[in-house]
Amino acid sequence: MKSHTLNLLTLAAGLAFSPLAGAETMTKDQYQAAEKTIEANTKAGLSGCNALAKNAKDICVAEAKGKGKVAEAELEAEYKPTAKTHNAVRVAKAEAAYKVSMERCDDRAGNDKDVCVKEAKAAKVHAESDAEARLTTTKAKMAADEKSADANAKASAIRTEARQDAAGEKNDADYAVAKEKCDSLSGDTKDRCVNDAKVRFGQR
Repeated sequence: MKSHTLNLLTLAAGLAFSPLAGAETMTKDQYQAAEKTIEANTKAGLSGCNALAKNAKDICVAEAKGKGKVAEAELEAEYKPTAKTHNAVRVAKAEAAYKVSMERCDDRAGNDKDVCVKEAKAAKVHAESDAEARLTTTKAKMAADEKSADANAKASAIRTEARQDAAGEKNDADYAVAKEKCDSLSGDTKDRCVNDAKVRFGQR
């Protein structure tokens, strides 16, 4: 599961493309020009999918749309750089990778497909939980920088809670994957598999 999840997260990072990457400032005209470039790139990507068929085409469409969504989020983060817009980029990458992964799961069947779906969902939970924790931490730090030592202590507590929440969400997602894998077994072997998963991930 770990290697597959890593592949999904790597895919999320690789889905991004930005027509003005590295730009330090951006005028409204540049922003509007970049929007048109993203739209053209997305249409070109979708057009390239027409030569494919069945699920291969569905995967291609998901990839093209995902790249467009990520590019739009990146453009917005360049034009209006805030903690919120930068977080939107991370969320867009996670969502794009998830949709592509779900399409790829359609090439599988039975429990293998069920596990694939659970892994795709787990990867999405990991990425979104990390993004939410990072956004919460950033906001807390910004607030603390403007206040007293008491605020710093409060910010530290918020950061700790955010990390704990993210860890809990990821643990639950990983447990769902482990439990799904047990469905390919039966009888006592399946029961032991489920119990082992509960112990490993602290479930009751």
